[in-house]
Amino acid sequence: MSEISDLDMEDALQIDIVSDVVCPWCIVGFKQLEKAIEQTGVTAAVKWHPFELNPEMPAEGENLREHIMRKYGSTEEQSQSARDRLTEIGRELGFDFNFTDDMRMVNTFEAHQLLHWAAHEGKEHPLKMALFEAYFAKRLNLNDKTVLADVAESVGLDRAEALNVLDDNRYADAVRQEETFWTQNGIQGVPAVVFERRHLITGAQGVDNYTAIIRQLMDGEAA
Repeated sequence: MSEISDLDMEDALQIDIVSDVVCPWCIVGFKQLEKAIEQTGVTAAVKWHPFELNPEMPAEGENLREHIMRKYGSTEEQSQSARDRLTEIGRELGFDFNFTDDMRMVNTFEAHQLLHWAAHEGKEHPLKMALFEAYFAKRLNLNDKTVLADVAESVGLDRAEALNVLDDNRYADAVRQEETFWTQNGIQGVPAVVFERRHLITGAQGVDNYTAIIRQLMDGEAA
């Protein structure tokens, strides 16, 4: 029986994931990893770490398609093709991408602060999953404090305290320090997955590759 926990359990496979909640390949990569964990039967302790795809994004955000075309120099046709591909991959993995023409890219610094707080409450992993769903499936604005508080409440966190966390920015410095740590250690794109705190794998690698990696690690521990 496989198990995923956000607790640092003894004898569990330690997996650190650097990601952003508005990164489609981050949730794809995790869903692939999740299936690999199920197939291997390993117990995994997952710890999420902050990364902002667009730290300079203004509060009002930007149309997602226009943002992608501007940032990566893609055409409208290439953008649509990428959306179609992600939608199909997500469907195969049990995740809904619900892209629309009015969808917006937003700043995620406050979402990362909320996740930092949720880790102290033992709810980091469910909140991370809920934020991915809120953005990609429900198209909610993750730079809106009331939206973030609602998502926090949906996974069993105290809504009023979630708003307090966002209003007083008590974890802002901690999040900035962690972001800096990862970028200074060479993380320039996400997802970035670190197994057992020493094996770095970047990008969504696919179920088969993640399965092979986990089995290799398990065999190494057994030896």
